[in-house]
Amino acid sequence: MSSSSTDHTLAVEVVDSMERMSGRHPGQRRSSARGAAFRATFAPTGAAAALTTAAHLQTRPVPATVRFSNSEGNPHTPDTAPVTRGMATRFHLHDGSDTDLIALTVPRFVAATPREFLELTEALRPDPVTHQPDPARVHAFVGAHPHLAEAVAQQPPVPVSYASAAYWAIHAFVWVDAAGTRQAVRYRWEPEAGRLGLTADEAATRTAHYLTDELHQRLEQGPVEFVLRVQLADPDDPTHDPSTVWPDHRREIIAGRLEITAPADDQDHWDKQAFNPTRVTTGIQLSDDPVLAFRAHAYAESHLRRSHHR
Repeated sequence: MSSSSTDHTLAVEVVDSMERMSGRHPGQRRSSARGAAFRATFAPTGAAAALTTAAHLQTRPVPATVRFSNSEGNPHTPDTAPVTRGMATRFHLHDGSDTDLIALTVPRFVAATPREFLELTEALRPDPVTHQPDPARVHAFVGAHPHLAEAVAQQPPVPVSYASAAYWAIHAFVWVDAAGTRQAVRYRWEPEAGRLGLTADEAATRTAHYLTDELHQRLEQGPVEFVLRVQLADPDDPTHDPSTVWPDHRREIIAGRLEITAPADDQDHWDKQAFNPTRVTTGIQLSDDPVLAFRAHAYAESHLRRSHHR
């Protein structure tokens, strides 16, 4: 069987498992099912221009669309749930092309390989009686994969606002400059409003859609801003394992600032779009991270099903 066929088969298995984990919701994403899109402008600082030829990281601002969401495949999961949040950004380049950056409110992925992710989704399948994952199955998974203990245990706070959370792009990417020199990087969006979370008691007082409602209200008072911080790898930093992080003392640059100004005009259109972390542009390449490459196959399978209302 070819590598492409193997990836497709595994993608079908993963999406099937995600449906067993979250339930089947025809026409919906298999993760990040409920979200809202917003208009934005990204202004690069120029600090990345010597390291990559990517058009949106030079000096000229570009329009962007940002979709905030929670990570669940169930579109009825309330905003108060203690789950991961997502920030998907599509940069609209001046040549008419697009490039995507998908980030989450955790600094590491929960698996180092696609097969491990499949095993984890099976371990997280809800018990038919309690409708919660069986702790014994999750414990057994971590026991069999001790290198993932920290990633599986990570629990981001329920944010005060989509505008008050940090978002990590999880994977390593490779920047390429005009001379062909390569530099591995990782991205992080930092909120200008600062990182602010809710306690469990505070979260219990919020409404099911409070994050979207709050961001609409916040935008009536002015733009919401994020800074794109980019961590530069040392030569021996691993780029193949998204379940690990690089040392905090690695050099970082501020590549640009994102200004979110208003809700997107056509929410139905953006609900149908498929953001993809492998949609890169000239000057940016995928790393050797197998989960990053695999996500393109899993996203394609998910998009195929929801576009056919399955």
